[in-house]
Amino acid sequence: MPVARRTLLVAGLAAATSAVTGCGDNGAPDSGVAGPGDAVTATDAAGNRVGFGSAGKTTPPSGTPSATASPSGGAAPAGQARYAQEVTALLRRHLPATPQTVQHKGFPGAVAVVLVDGKTAVHIAVGEALRYGAGPKLLPAGQRVEMRPDSIFDLASVTKVYTAILLLQQVDKGRVELGAPVRDYLPGFTGAGTERITVEMLLTHTSGLPVGAKVTGLADNTARWNAVLTTGLVSGAVPGTTFRYSSVGLMVAGKIVEKVTGQRLDQALKSNLTGPLGLRDTGFNPNAWLSGSAKATRLVATDARSSRGLLRGTVHDDVANHLGGVAGHAGIFATAGDLAVIGQMLLKGGTHQGRRILAATTVRRMLTNQNSGKPAIDPERPNRTAAHGLGVVLNQSWFMGRLASARTFGHTGFAGPSLVVDPARKLVVALLTNRAHPNWSWSNPDPVRASLGDLLAKAVN
Repeated sequence: MPVARRTLLVAGLAAATSAVTGCGDNGAPDSGVAGPGDAVTATDAAGNRVGFGSAGKTTPPSGTPSATASPSGGAAPAGQARYAQEVTALLRRHLPATPQTVQHKGFPGAVAVVLVDGKTAVHIAVGEALRYGAGPKLLPAGQRVEMRPDSIFDLASVTKVYTAILLLQQVDKGRVELGAPVRDYLPGFTGAGTERITVEMLLTHTSGLPVGAKVTGLADNTARWNAVLTTGLVSGAVPGTTFRYSSVGLMVAGKIVEKVTGQRLDQALKSNLTGPLGLRDTGFNPNAWLSGSAKATRLVATDARSSRGLLRGTVHDDVANHLGGVAGHAGIFATAGDLAVIGQMLLKGGTHQGRRILAATTVRRMLTNQNSGKPAIDPERPNRTAAHGLGVVLNQSWFMGRLASARTFGHTGFAGPSLVVDPARKLVVALLTNRAHPNWSWSNPDPVRASLGDLLAKAVN
């Protein structure tokens, strides 16, 4: 998200006063092919992703369950779509201009996965996953970590899509009604003016709840969650009438999931979504489940200047961090490949590889604009519309570019990730960048997101 919304967090980065939501071309060489720090993968005849080294030979997986390639140079292989080189060139233009460049204007590194009709058309990694140390300071070359196709990123507010899916699964099971008041499920949801808020309003950002909640200076996690649940409406807000982006709404949605499943949100994620989908590189608090080798080679860094020091494997969002790293609005980490599976599952009406995750009717409702005719209040994007499904953003050219349409859906995250799904093209785009490393104020991630959308709108018919 652009810097304006993040001004709510500036004090939180320095003094832990928290309220969070979840690029210029620097003139780097545009060769049209992968560079020395880039890694690329393609799909073999069996549909498995494989990596290619500088000589075009396949490289073995890293030993982790869903690794796709080790970093290497060379041009994009024949196994990738013809436009893979254009995607690589676009992303490389947003990298630091030279290895010695201190301040980037885009991001230190990125991974992009493009699926077309369920097949991997592009899977590339460029740049560095770790470039800066705390301070921030530019690390010596030997201490940096190259970006890999299987690098694991902080998904920031893209977490909201996962929370929405988990909640809608409970709707499918008859345990939750979208039109019911939130207080039916969470009696402690007692903030001023919140009695009229329904479950659906949490997912459509029409609840009138604010962007963030103040959870600092409290004794324990119970007190912090109580502060979230007793957060009142924005002054003058009327529930159900206006789109206002609210992380608090998805925090509350996550608590409903916990209440009706009897599981903490990270456990519900594994039991009901990542486990059934086989996504072993997705979850909250990755330092708790990654091997030592994976932590060193696959985790992507975010901030390097906050009061918490260098963040790598620790959630960037300050509220989520205060809540233990597990919350409905932010905190999930994943690879681009795993994120693309989420998009593909929704594109296929709630199924993946023959396994049903959501009812088809629920998916249709999720991907339908629930805010038609309602105004949108978003000071940082005055031209933004209210178009929003249940937990997904619809038809927003500011990050979808020319892929935007009434049916196109997705989400962005403050740390640099984004997901875009264009049903008309059977297209899924997972673009993960570390634009917040080491300083989120250096760049706006939306221009490169939109540029990639423009490129793919032209390339994929």
